[in-house]
Amino acid sequence: MDPKTSAHLDTFAREHLPPRDEWPDLLFDLPALRYPDRLNCAVELLDRTAERFGPDRPALRAGDGAVWSYRELRERVDRIAHVLTADLGVVPGNRVLLRGPTGPRLAACWLAVLKAGAIAVTVLDRQRPGELSTICSLARIGHALCDARSVDDLLRAQVPGLRTTVYGGGAPDDLLRLAEAHPGPYRAVDTAADDVALIAFTSGTTGRPKGCVHFHRDLLAIADTFSAQVLRPTPDDVFAGSPPLGFTFGLGGLLVFPLRAGASALLLEQAGPAQLLPALAAHRVSVLFTAPTAYRVMLDRLDGHDLSALRRCVSAGENLPEATWRAWYGRTGLRIINGIGATELLHIFISAADDAIRPGTTGLPVPGWQARVQDREGRPLPDGEPGLLAVRGPVGCRYLADPRQREYVANGWNLTGDTYVRDPDGYFRYVARADDMIISSGYNIAGPEVEEALLHHPAVAEAAVVGRPDGLRGQIVAAYVVVRGGAAVTADELRAYLKEVLAPYKCPRVVEFRDALPRTATGKLQRFRLREG
Repeated sequence: MDPKTSAHLDTFAREHLPPRDEWPDLLFDLPALRYPDRLNCAVELLDRTAERFGPDRPALRAGDGAVWSYRELRERVDRIAHVLTADLGVVPGNRVLLRGPTGPRLAACWLAVLKAGAIAVTVLDRQRPGELSTICSLARIGHALCDARSVDDLLRAQVPGLRTTVYGGGAPDDLLRLAEAHPGPYRAVDTAADDVALIAFTSGTTGRPKGCVHFHRDLLAIADTFSAQVLRPTPDDVFAGSPPLGFTFGLGGLLVFPLRAGASALLLEQAGPAQLLPALAAHRVSVLFTAPTAYRVMLDRLDGHDLSALRRCVSAGENLPEATWRAWYGRTGLRIINGIGATELLHIFISAADDAIRPGTTGLPVPGWQARVQDREGRPLPDGEPGLLAVRGPVGCRYLADPRQREYVANGWNLTGDTYVRDPDGYFRYVARADDMIISSGYNIAGPEVEEALLHHPAVAEAAVVGRPDGLRGQIVAAYVVVRGGAAVTADELRAYLKEVLAPYKCPRVVEFRDALPRTATGKLQRFRLREG
């Protein structure tokens, strides 16, 4: 990134990128990845798509049946962008927190932030005040756009200097009312292709969130690799799925990919299996993004639901068992497109579709990406031997001011933390996570973060949290607790306490009490012994 060409007046994000010698190698060999030096991805996804496919085509759909055309979406985005710059004083490079249920309004806010040259930081609607406060502190966030139904926890976070603008509440200073005073198109900020567009936060094994910094060109790159080369959507497709826009899996699958293709997306506030199946039928959804857990649950509920419009099913977020793939294919005749992605790399980089699918494997490197299996010293391993998965492509890990950059990137390769085997035919087969991350129903959960929350309870002396294998969710969170002498507490009480400080999906489904936790002679906790039972 050349500071002389950046459009950002607020240079915080650029100044807190890792040193260039700690970046991974970037690959732009595909002709589609040779982007101009200046581009604004919101303009490319919205304005340019409307020009190519027609402004009156449907762009976003809501669960209540409302449909926004590309013209209507652009008008709403431009009005919000005017509010950001004219009323709220947002300047290019400012970080703007976005919070609310998945829906067209949240998507419009995201596009408006990028058009205004600011940096989008979309968080989960379920995150609690402490989590929100940490994210705001790490990213130095000064502005927030928040759904009226989701504002209470954000206000309780008490972030110094945060200016929160609410939408959907009907107040005089509501974002949507302010937008009514700004008709007319908005001239998007002429950002550089490598200006920062978003910071996506993920939890590492230490529990401290990591900010993954991505550029404007990165958002187009994931659409021009996995979506264009593997998924291959058409303008008539209707996308839907369970991941929220706060996850890059959802951001790509439910917003970036459909807009890049001139298609439309159904954005559901509630998108569990119980809501997905009737929505797939009612809205004639043709492309589905969800986690293996959801496919397993929906298998038992397919009767009575018309899935005849469905032609593409994508799975990521956790390993897809071969049994689930075959059961889904047997019931629906649809081949699930398995894939592995990472917040650090924005979306899926190994996958396969149609006749290239090998059930039980993740697939092949997506065109535009390279992958290999290596040992801990960085030496490539022969086919059939398990080792660390290393990848590189047009998008790479760049943590925001975080020394863990040197753990994720080595010798130009991104190390995902997964153990894989490369088969002789070039297919990559998942073995296990290489760290202590718990993956439950597609959510990444850091055990140490849950442990830290438990230790704040006055009755808890020690705590250890690990993933326990589960046939439905892949893993569940299991907590092992040593109670302080004389204290009395139940498992239900601890779970209720954690739900006040952590997102619900991070809370243990199992709480067991122990007299002592297994440790080494030097006092190091032996989590592997707890996993073994």
